[in-house]
Amino acid sequence: MKKKAFKILAKVNKALLPSFTKQKLDLSKASKLQMAVFGWKVYVTKNALD
Repeated sequence: MKKKAFKILAKVNKALLPSFTKQKLDLSKASKLQMAVFGWKVYVTKNALD
């Protein structure tokens, strides 16, 4: 159940949140909001793949 919820959330994230890798964002120069979005996407992706 938990894994399925994270997979759905990952699809929603992909549709709504920006992709910083496509924008070639340098993470050392990213704002706190950008870092928070990046961290959230990593967290969701990690849990969706487990």
